[in-house]
Amino acid sequence: MGRPPPLLRRPDRIFDGYVFDLDGTLYLGDQPLPGAARLLDALRELGRTILFVSNNPTRTPVEYVEKLGRLGVQASEGEVINTVLTTVEWVRREHPDARVFAIAEEPLLDALRAAGVRLCEDPGEIDVVIASFDRALNYRKLQIAFDALWRRRDTRLLATNIDRYCPTPEGGQPDTGALVAALETCTGRRCEEHFGKPGRVMGEAITRRLQLPSADCVVVGDRLYTDLAAAKRGGMAGAVVITGETEPADLASLDESEQPEFVLARVDQLLPDTEWERRGWLE
Repeated sequence: MGRPPPLLRRPDRIFDGYVFDLDGTLYLGDQPLPGAARLLDALRELGRTILFVSNNPTRTPVEYVEKLGRLGVQASEGEVINTVLTTVEWVRREHPDARVFAIAEEPLLDALRAAGVRLCEDPGEIDVVIASFDRALNYRKLQIAFDALWRRRDTRLLATNIDRYCPTPEGGQPDTGALVAALETCTGRRCEEHFGKPGRVMGEAITRRLQLPSADCVVVGDRLYTDLAAAKRGGMAGAVVITGETEPADLASLDESEQPEFVLARVDQLLPDTEWERRGWLE
């Protein structure tokens, strides 16, 4: 049976590594969420390792650095991992000669081209179909993907991520998980691999960048099935913020073993009050 979790279940320690989700955790749309900038400033002063990890494939890591900077958060390109990066790295490593059809926006398409990946729209020639977030999705693209998967049973169906929707200040937009469901339904095929949280590929990328014992790291996010699941899969602590998708009722429905270690009303509650008191920043 699930149990009602306390809304505030805060850390009493400072971790060595912090893995932050972005949308719904540090910002929502183009607005920073309360406490995000001061938390990151404090972690920088403490010399902690920080990663920013997003399932969103509509920006490159450089563009995320620029966006974070506009919101008052310092970041470097080497601290950002997103599904543009993980998708391109996986395709180059696992299918360097594949002909790929990607239902995607320009940042991912440009990154695939720059990596030398052969993009293809001929269903009879396509080796890999990649489903991704695409606000220019149309029936033509669905038809090409359908034909490729229907005609050639060895064509692989992959996805950048499995998020059902992308949070926005107005509510949300259908995300890649909706496209994957459509393709699975019409073709009878199953998505074999995805490159976002909480998948294996993204988990390995996070581990390589952190270079820290998992027990000394925490994953911070607003989604149970991506962020919290990534924490549990990677053996890290999980902190859920109630500023995005997850609501208290969602936590109350979880079994004991599924509960996050920490539940925060805002992201800067990730640091103990004693640390804010020491800095004279306690609100």
